[in-house]
Amino acid sequence: MLARLILYFAYTLKRSPRYRRTKLFFYDLLENQDSQIKSYFDMFMICLVMTSVLLLIYEVNNEFNQLDIIFEYIIIALFIWEYLLRVWLCNDSHKIFLEYYEKTRYLNIPFRLRTALRLVFAQKIAYMLTPLALIDLLAIVSIYRPLQILRVFLIFRLLKLFRYFNNIKLFADVLASKRFELYTLAIFLGFLIFIGTISIYLLEHRDNSQQISSLFDALYFTIVTVATVGFGDISPQTGGGRLVAIAMIFSGLGVLAFFTSIIVAALSEKIQEVRDQKTHSELHRYASFVIICGFGRVGQHIATQLEKDKQRFVIIDNQEERIAKAKRRGYLAIHADASRNKVLKSAGINNKATAILCTTGNDVINVYITLTSRHLNPDIRIISRANHRENVKKLYQAGANDVLQPFEIASLVVAEYVGQPVAFEAIVGIINEEKNFVMETLCVHSGCFLDGIRLADIDFAQRKLMLVGIISTHALHQKHKNRYALKDQHFYFNPTAAFELQAQDLLVLLGKEVSIDYFRYQIESSRPKP
Repeated sequence: MLARLILYFAYTLKRSPRYRRTKLFFYDLLENQDSQIKSYFDMFMICLVMTSVLLLIYEVNNEFNQLDIIFEYIIIALFIWEYLLRVWLCNDSHKIFLEYYEKTRYLNIPFRLRTALRLVFAQKIAYMLTPLALIDLLAIVSIYRPLQILRVFLIFRLLKLFRYFNNIKLFADVLASKRFELYTLAIFLGFLIFIGTISIYLLEHRDNSQQISSLFDALYFTIVTVATVGFGDISPQTGGGRLVAIAMIFSGLGVLAFFTSIIVAALSEKIQEVRDQKTHSELHRYASFVIICGFGRVGQHIATQLEKDKQRFVIIDNQEERIAKAKRRGYLAIHADASRNKVLKSAGINNKATAILCTTGNDVINVYITLTSRHLNPDIRIISRANHRENVKKLYQAGANDVLQPFEIASLVVAEYVGQPVAFEAIVGIINEEKNFVMETLCVHSGCFLDGIRLADIDFAQRKLMLVGIISTHALHQKHKNRYALKDQHFYFNPTAAFELQAQDLLVLLGKEVSIDYFRYQIESSRPKP
């Protein structure tokens, strides 16, 4: 009967959207490093812990009144509430219970409630034995004042700060990552202290009994000597004791050097992770941003233009020197392989990223990045660079919205305008931002004065404009030369005078802003009124 009741409750939780929302809320509050609400909660808990410590300091020389006791009980109640929530969040108990039940049904073996509960509580206990969970528990236990020994646990209230300061947690992670080396060092240090203690006791006890009267005195002297502190309150009097002290001093220097090298090596490995976390935190504050994969020549020009347009972006590159260059310019940059799922997820491809630009100089890498990006986010806009014509179709098949061929575009510009120095100078001026020109795209609206007209009948020179090309989806234009294929349309570079404009064609124009704005006004005003 009890097993059926628990199964019913487990299936109810599995189907309940309210339960999932509630658990997600508390996960964001307590565990999710990218959650804004967690930062506020951490600040609140830091203030609470410090207030609790101040109360303890006040209690040393003063008696608590009723209000002080009530306030401390409130603090402990909040500690208990946080501890229980973390125990609840550490796993999904109903899922473990149901997995075991469905396994027994599939294998046609008896369902044992005791086994199911043991599986559930095993994970809970494993979490409760973790260092941070033990600190939380001991900080709560210290409230029981009648047992004086429990007052020692008051120090664990300060240790709770490990949870709320990322830098402190980073140091704890560093120690955890070098667990094997630290265990090895601890074993060696233990043997060193053991041998030193016995040696000093045997050599000094008879001739220096006033200072070395017990094994504890020998242990104290050994630890002080190995730590290279040397208080001087105990000093060896025999030749043998002094030789042992010298050996312990040199051994202690070696131990300290080994320990320092372990910490420095671990911090060096973690420093890049810390920088990436800082970048991710900065991205989290942006309303939207663009991901640039590759910081070569093309990526650098794109980043410069986006910065001038005040568009937020982040750069991902696996070459350290390029990342260093990006950071010197003040850009957000991540040193990683952009084709990996984990990297793009952490960069926010499923959150606030609006577009991803694949600008590496390797078409194969661009294909991989495009495939990964499209898999992770089917709706994101992907613009990819292609260095070879044969790879354009592959990039479109991989999921790119647009594919650009910078070398082919450059060759077309040179071929078309090499005999027209003024036009060539204008294009180069726009690229280098040396001229007072802009490039704009204007739409040929249905029914406007451009609809159905040939380019020969439009006096662009009189309007002080220059036509660079036309973007169109109409099949009748495909007879013209200089056709550059896009995904669902074509770009007609420097079209001939016989080119006949159709509705929804896009004119790519060069000129001063005032000229382009006036031409746009003429197009809009000539549209038929509804």
